[in-house]
Amino acid sequence: MDQQKRISRRRFLSGAVYGGGGTLLAACGATPEANDTTTNTTTETEGRATATEVSAPGTTSGLTLTYWVPMEPNVAASLQNYSDMTCYKELAKRTDISLDFQHPSTNQSGQLQEQFNLMIASGSYPDVIEAFWLNDYNGGPVKAIEDNVILRLNDLIEQHAPNLTKVLNDNPEWRKQVVTDNGDIYCFPFLRGDRTLLTFAGPTIRQDWLTTLGLVSPKTIDEWDTVLTAFKDQDPNGNSQADEFPFTSWLFGSPRAGFDRTHAFVGAWGITTGFYQVDGAIQYGPMKPEFREFLTVMTDWYNRKLLDPDTFSMDQNLMDAKVTGGTLGAAVMALGGGIGKYTSLMEETDAAFNLQALPYPVLNASDSPILGQRDSHFTGLYCAAITTSNQNPEETVKLLDYAYGEEGHLLFNFGVAGETYTMENGKPIYTDEIMNNPDDLPIAQALGKHVRSSFGGPFVQAKGYGEQYFQLPQQQEGLEVWSAPSNERLLPPLTPTAEEARRIGRIEGEINTRFDEVFSKILTGAEPLETWDTFQQELQQLGIEEAIEIQQAALGRYNQRT
Repeated sequence: MDQQKRISRRRFLSGAVYGGGGTLLAACGATPEANDTTTNTTTETEGRATATEVSAPGTTSGLTLTYWVPMEPNVAASLQNYSDMTCYKELAKRTDISLDFQHPSTNQSGQLQEQFNLMIASGSYPDVIEAFWLNDYNGGPVKAIEDNVILRLNDLIEQHAPNLTKVLNDNPEWRKQVVTDNGDIYCFPFLRGDRTLLTFAGPTIRQDWLTTLGLVSPKTIDEWDTVLTAFKDQDPNGNSQADEFPFTSWLFGSPRAGFDRTHAFVGAWGITTGFYQVDGAIQYGPMKPEFREFLTVMTDWYNRKLLDPDTFSMDQNLMDAKVTGGTLGAAVMALGGGIGKYTSLMEETDAAFNLQALPYPVLNASDSPILGQRDSHFTGLYCAAITTSNQNPEETVKLLDYAYGEEGHLLFNFGVAGETYTMENGKPIYTDEIMNNPDDLPIAQALGKHVRSSFGGPFVQAKGYGEQYFQLPQQQEGLEVWSAPSNERLLPPLTPTAEEARRIGRIEGEINTRFDEVFSKILTGAEPLETWDTFQQELQQLGIEEAIEIQQAALGRYNQRT
C-alpha cells in the first residue's frame, strides 16, 4: 500500500456515526509555544467563550472527583479508562484536579439502563454523572432535582462558570434548549457549535450500480421502487452467484433506525414514526392514515426482497459484509461510519465502488423533502450533572466550565498544540498523530484516544472537527443534500414535568412495545396488514391521546421559554 493510500485509509476508515468532542495526550515537556493556544485562534471561535476566558479554575490542590460515564467504543478500542485520554491527562496538569472515571461494565442499552438505575437506587452517587437525563432518569431531570439526586446549577453557573454563561447568553436558542420549563439548568451540556454538525445521516445508494444499469438517481418512492427492482433483477455487481438485496433500513444497531432516526422514506408522507408537530400541533405518525400507506409499501418491498430480509437480524459485522461484498445496493447511512468507512475499505479492492448520498425521497416529483435527519444544537446527550453527593460543587463547576472557554474548546476538540494539532492560517489542523496515526487506527479511534470530538461530551463541538473528518467529496455532497429538508416538523428537546414524565413514560413504554411488535410482524408477513387497523384501536386503549396532550403541553411551555 503506497503512502497516499495509507493516509486515505486511515483518514476515512471509521466507525463513528456522528460528531462529538475530544482531546489529545499532552507531553510533559511541551514548549511554551505549543501550549499557547490563545494567540492564533480567532477563526476557530464558534460557540465557545473568548471574552471571559478562564485559563484554569482555581482549585483545591490535588482534588480528585469521581465521574460516572459510559465508555465509548472508539475509546475502548485502545484505552481502558477515560483518564488515559490525552485531554483528561492534560486537564489534570492544567487544573491540578484529577477525575476518577467510573465506567459501567456494558454499553448495551438495556443493561446500561439497568446499571444506571442501580447506581441511582443505591443513594450513593459519584460527584458527576454524565447521562441522557431527559430519557435515562424516570421523570427526567426535573424529577432528578426534586428527588435530591442532582443539583440545580443556575446559581453555581452564574457565580463560577463565566465561559458557559457567555456561551448561553451569546446563543439564546441554545439556552432555550438547555434549560427546563422552570428555567433550571441541570447539567453541563454537549452543544454542537455549527449547523453543519447537526446533520450526519441519510439515504445512500451505489452510484456505480446505477451507472452500470443506465439508471438515474431516484427521487420519488415510485422511482426508488424501479431502481431497487433493477438492482434485484439485473445483477449490477456482475456476480451472478450472489444474491443482491437492494435496500436495508438498518442503522445505528437498529432495524428501523433508518426510518426512526432520519425519517427517510416515511418522511415522504410528511410523517414520522413517533411524535412530531404541524404548525405547533402535536401529531403521532402511526395514528395517521399515511402511515398505513408507508407500511403497505415497505411490506411490498419486503415481500419482493427489495428490503433485505436480514434487516431484523442485522448486526454491524453482517452490514459490513453485505456492503463490502457487493450484495447491498442502498441503505440509510452515516457520513463517517457509512460513506467514509466503506469508501476506504473498498478503495483497493473495487475501484468502481461509489457510495452516493441522495436527497430524501418524496411522493411526487414536484415535492420537496420536508423531513430528514437534523439534530438540535442540544439533544440532551452527554450531559454532565453534579450530584448531591459532591462535596466540592464550586470546584467542580469551575473545572467543567473550562471546556467552554477558548483553551478548553481547543483541548477537547483538537488536543494539545504541537502534538495532535497545529495552527495553520488561524485554524487548528490535526497532525499525523490523528490523520495518519502510527498505530494505524481508524480516525474515529485515533480521535477517541486523544479527544472527545468524535462522539460528544460537556463542551461545544467545533466546526473545524467536522471539516477535517468529512473530507471525501461524497461526504461533503451528502452533508449538502441531507441538509435540504426544512425539518420544521421535528420537535425540540422537551422537558415534561415530573408527573407528566411519569405518566407519559408508562404510556409510551406500552405503546412502543406494541408498536415494535406489530410493525415487524406486518412487515415480515407474520401478521396481515389488517392487524394495523386493530392496532389503531389499541392505541386509544393504551392512552395515546393523553400522551399527545402531555407532549402538547410540554411544547407549549418550551415555546414560551426565554
